[in-house]
Amino acid sequence: MITSSDGVQIGFELQGSGPLLVLTHGWVNDRSVWDPLVKNLSEDHTVASWDLRGHGESDSPPPGSYSRQHALSDLRAVLDASGRPAVLVGHSLGGYLSLAHALDCPEDVSGLVLIAAGPGFRNAEAREEWNDAVRASAEKLDQSPGVEEISMHVDSEVIDHLTNISASTLVILGERDKRFAAAASLFSRDLNVHESVVVPDQGHMVHLKAADQCADAIRSFVSIQAISTILCPSLNDRPVVSVSKNISFISFKYIQ
Repeated sequence: MITSSDGVQIGFELQGSGPLLVLTHGWVNDRSVWDPLVKNLSEDHTVASWDLRGHGESDSPPPGSYSRQHALSDLRAVLDASGRPAVLVGHSLGGYLSLAHALDCPEDVSGLVLIAAGPGFRNAEAREEWNDAVRASAEKLDQSPGVEEISMHVDSEVIDHLTNISASTLVILGERDKRFAAAASLFSRDLNVHESVVVPDQGHMVHLKAADQCADAIRSFVSIQAISTILCPSLNDRPVVSVSKNISFISFKYIQ
């Protein structure tokens, strides 16, 4: 366990040795959802995984303690405990939080891996529709009071500033995860996407159901980032991405 800035105890685990990966799970999951991926990647990486507040082994503070800033404070505590810079790996809400941290603290981020993630909404009506769905799900799932706030969108801060994020990015999406396909396209346009990976016959929980395929993509991405940093530390070229649903890896070329 580690302690966040407001005293909340955060479930945390650090395994393996090598380049540092920090894994942030999605809403109503906990860090155990990463177990198959951690088992694979910790063979040659240092892997930190943690529980969002109100999830897993982390404390469940009272309502009003689950804002984006609270969650980002927890992520900073995780980085204090594991080290900096790190490749931030986030699934769903975890990907959104990883993007938000990359905006706030770019020096902490050596790369981004966005798995079935989205950047939020510019349209206020779309945000409220999302928030209504989150509230309804929280009631059905009998979540701790207030914990739904962590998955709710109150502004368009992240989506409005995607182009300010310079970190090289890997995007992973399940072929059947249609809800987040539009976000993957937006990332390809507005982020420095090195590669996009579509995993055939998988849905939103692609990191759990196809852990080895995701691990292979992440391992390749981290290795290439390390080589690029050594050989071309100022490389800012953006890739053009072409997608085929019949393969896992997407071909790309750099625009000069």
